Amino acid sequence: MEIKRIRIGGLLLPSNVLMAPLAGYTCYPFRMLAYEMGAGLCFTEMSGANALKYRDRATRRLLFTTEEEPIKAVQLLGGIPAVMERMACSELLADFDVIDINMGCPVPNVFKSGEGSALMLDRKRASAIIRGCKKSGKPVTVKCRTGIHENNMFTAEFARMCEDSGADMITIHGRSRSMMYDGIPCYREIAHAKAAVSIPVIANGGITSVEEAENMMERTGADGIMLARYALENPFIFSTLTGKSCQKTTLRILTEQAELAGRYYDETFTMAYIRKLASYGMKKRKGTKKYKERLYKSGSMEELMEVVTLIFS
Repeated sequence: MEIKRIRIGGLLLPSNVLMAPLAGYTCYPFRMLAYEMGAGLCFTEMSGANALKYRDRATRRLLFTTEEEPIKAVQLLGGIPAVMERMACSELLADFDVIDINMGCPVPNVFKSGEGSALMLDRKRASAIIRGCKKSGKPVTVKCRTGIHENNMFTAEFARMCEDSGADMITIHGRSRSMMYDGIPCYREIAHAKAAVSIPVIANGGITSVEEAENMMERTGADGIMLARYALENPFIFSTLTGKSCQKTTLRILTEQAELAGRYYDETFTMAYIRKLASYGMKKRKGTKKYKERLYKSGSMEELMEVVTLIFS
């Protein structure tokens, strides 16, 4: 695929290979890893605007960043325009360069609350949220799906509304809400959206190899791709796609991730994070199943890293 820079608002992204916001994973250490590997933009975990309004401690932890992070992008979830505008313009997000609005989350409790992909059914409210977040003065992006049901997709129309409301970029997960995370992405719907707008369109969904990344770009004509869970399994995919040199081993990456997480988070968080990351890294490694129980029974970081070293040496 062609690697190129993408401009969103006043920002120029270094590559068109992006990392998706993933709950429980895209904390500060992983975002720094993705940037190091060649990602053009990485997002925080999904952060609820209502929880931020009440200064929920756990939600505020999702916003942790430092001056070392090249581009800081937060993903906000919410369905009330006034609350979304207030949070987008608040001091809580003062350090962030980009605000992404979640209009694609398909899980039932989010959908029933009128947030995430439910906003695709209410374009007037979705538009008000985009316009409100734009008052922050920051570039605003939107992540959505192809529609709600497979037999009624309306990606191009929704993309046009986003652009008309002021969105600077749109990322499209090529599945409807009813498809959740399964099934072949609808490349044609993404292609229709790309043809309908002038802002950058990023294609997301089902990319688990270099070949699938190239196929997604070829079949959609998108400006770039967004990787999700496969990047947890194989973070080297960023350097492979972008051509950015990387001489590190998986063990070194996990060791550095543990050190970085330990610098800014408590041991409980750090151990949980490294366990999850190591589990993804074990997926296609032969002979590692016997270590999984030991991985999750480790009682300290020292013990945990001993197991990680056995697995990835």
